Amino acid sequence: MLSETSSASSAVFAANRARGSVTFDVRAPDGVTRRGKLHESGSLRVRFPSPEGAGLSGVFVNTAGGVAGGDRFDIDITAGEGTRLTLTTAAAEKVYRAAGRPSELNIALKVAAGAHLSWLPQETILFDRARIARRIDIDLEEGASLLLCEIVVFGRAAMGERMREGELVDRWRVRRGGRLILAESVRLDGDIGAKLARPAIAKGAVAVATALIVPGDESLVENIREISASFGTEVGISAWNGFAMVRFCAQDAARLRTDVMAVLTRASGEALPRLWLN
Repeated sequence: MLSETSSASSAVFAANRARGSVTFDVRAPDGVTRRGKLHESGSLRVRFPSPEGAGLSGVFVNTAGGVAGGDRFDIDITAGEGTRLTLTTAAAEKVYRAAGRPSELNIALKVAAGAHLSWLPQETILFDRARIARRIDIDLEEGASLLLCEIVVFGRAAMGERMREGELVDRWRVRRGGRLILAESVRLDGDIGAKLARPAIAKGAVAVATALIVPGDESLVENIREISASFGTEVGISAWNGFAMVRFCAQDAARLRTDVMAVLTRASGEALPRLWLN
């Protein structure tokens, strides 16, 4: 049984954890994407800076100033039929050291027929001893399209910091027309620095990224490979089940970002969010 002091400490810890959620949908009744219902709570916000043609762009802002152990954030987005939506973050998200429970991030993306969603947050930076569990669930109707990219940086190399220990649990599930087309779970814990140093895992890399492109086929793969001579990172490209996936692994986070931008621009044929160019 917990002592009164321990119980009080646990209650104080829980009360000081950040909570945030954003739920909204977009619609295009006249061919122009507009925001529908929006609900925000806690320290998570989304802003829509300006309309861009027929599409709409949104920027997530975490007013908590980062993510710490025990924090929880939930995002639920629905892109209605015929809409075009691009989402990013105001800055790289920093995940700080966690002494107890890991932070949680739950993302649900739903894309209707004829709609396109670009999910392009800036980097997630894991500090030493950070602990985070992230879950991404994507439901695509037949005829929907998606451009998604997530970048994870282990430590702040520019500050002479590296991630030695911690925990990263990353679970992705993608369904199209109700059928599961991708199920992937990654778990790195314990001495992450030593594991990343192994040649068979990351060969000393400090940053990784994954881009998912739906629809995607071999012609798209070849189109991206045409610019492979310019890559300064290890990049693997493949296509199956009607989608393409690009994986990046780098010993320099800035170089990885450059290569990611080149691939995303090549894959979509459109400009990236302005915040990516700052």
